[in-house]
Amino acid sequence: MRMRRWLAAVACVPALQAAHAQGQADLRASYQIVGDGIPKPLTSNAPNAENGRRVVTERQTGLCLLCHSGPFPEARFQGDLATNLAGTGARWSEAQLRLRIVDASQLNPQTIMPSYYRTQGLQRVGSAWRGQPVLNAQQIEDVVAFLKTLKD
Repeated sequence: MRMRRWLAAVACVPALQAAHAQGQADLRASYQIVGDGIPKPLTSNAPNAENGRRVVTERQTGLCLLCHSGPFPEARFQGDLATNLAGTGARWSEAQLRLRIVDASQLNPQTIMPSYYRTQGLQRVGSAWRGQPVLNAQQIEDVVAFLKTLKD
């Protein structure tokens, strides 16, 4: 059963990338990994936690709830393949959360979580989506801001 869900999650990566490609221009920000995080924000714009919640809960944007569950009563059919997002803001710093979203494979090379911002060295990416991040820099920062609010 878990394998079937994992295959469904992997199959959705092109949809994530296509959602990004639809009018979301992004000047790719560089980032530096320090220890187990990315300490500097990817953009100088203020993050918006409300937009971050939308990215997390809307199935056509981040698809986070395909694998994760959390305190989102409005979202039906939450996943159970990955960490429950409840308490995320108490478990990890902003830098740690940022790295997990940008490229979780830096922490666990065997992860099934897609790299939402890294575009180089990826396997099995459709030609129409190569070189495009799933989420842009502002969306990453918005998601980090939202996840930091999840303290319980």
